[in-house]
Amino acid sequence: QVQLVESGGGLVPPGGSLRLSCVAPRFIFSTYVMYWMNWYRQAPGKERELVASISPSGTGANYADFVKGRFTISRNNSRKTVWLQMNSLESEDTGVYYCNARRETGDEYWGQGTQVTVSS
Repeated sequence: QVQLVESGGGLVPPGGSLRLSCVAPRFIFSTYVMYWMNWYRQAPGKERELVASISPSGTGANYADFVKGRFTISRNNSRKTVWLQMNSLESEDTGVYYCNARRETGDEYWGQGTQVTVSS
């Protein structure tokens, strides 16, 4: 059963922008608001790495150093959606981006991933 569905990936030239979306259609609202929502990415031949996280209420966010000032994570709990706005994209940002939901109990879900390719 698919819990998280990502979209918005694609091919973009260096310096361009993309906005990724992740919807949680099978979550009920009262459960969704308990989860931290995270974006990870995995480049070819590399391990999966955390890009950005947002707290259940949406009031707190954390970013990996390599995306600070370029990426913004946001969420709308009533829509059960989290976004990753990516600006000033670089070739090193190429990879598969995954949405992740995690709560303090250890429950965790992953999306299927969306490909982001930064190339001229």
